[in-house]
Amino acid sequence: MVLPEALTRLTTFLQRLPGVGEKSARRMAFFLFQQDPSFADQLAEALVTLRRSLHPCPQCGNLTDGDCCGVCGDPMRERDTLCVVESVEDLMSLEQAGIFSGQYFVLGGRVSPLEGEEISPETLERLRGRIRDLRVREVVVATNPRIEGDLACHVVVDALADVPVRITRLAYGLPVGGSIGFADRVTLHAALESRLVVRSGEASPGPD
Repeated sequence: MVLPEALTRLTTFLQRLPGVGEKSARRMAFFLFQQDPSFADQLAEALVTLRRSLHPCPQCGNLTDGDCCGVCGDPMRERDTLCVVESVEDLMSLEQAGIFSGQYFVLGGRVSPLEGEEISPETLERLRGRIRDLRVREVVVATNPRIEGDLACHVVVDALADVPVRITRLAYGLPVGGSIGFADRVTLHAALESRLVVRSGEASPGPD
């Protein structure tokens, strides 16, 4: 069966969404077509607004439509604990669980040598600067428990080798090969409470 060009085009776009196959995309396309025309208009407006108004928080990398995100702008948040995550999705999962009351830093990428992905030196320098500015005492490395997350953790630890800060990492209460974004509150809470010490907090001695 040959679908109309407009429906085929929409289905193709919807297939690019995470976890959406051809059949699911086609069902979504038919659903959108069957709605009141105002629904499509409001959806299109929401997508345009999303792209125009949201941008990374200059302090932590979280998404915001203002000068800084809600976490950085909250005076009640702890300032001496910094949680380093790979993505904004991971940050939002931790926030939704309501188990962390400190500050965040989003790496905005992962380490995957086979795919040529790495964390830029500029990002790591911004992390060092944020630790200095907030006078952070503990950095919680909340990278995902898989190879890329392990590599990202090592990169962060190496970048902070001369920074006098305690470094911990989420314990493996999270399933190996899993993702923070799909973990429930109990799993996230157990992982955060039983985090492991990566380094005690004293800076590494410099060269003689």
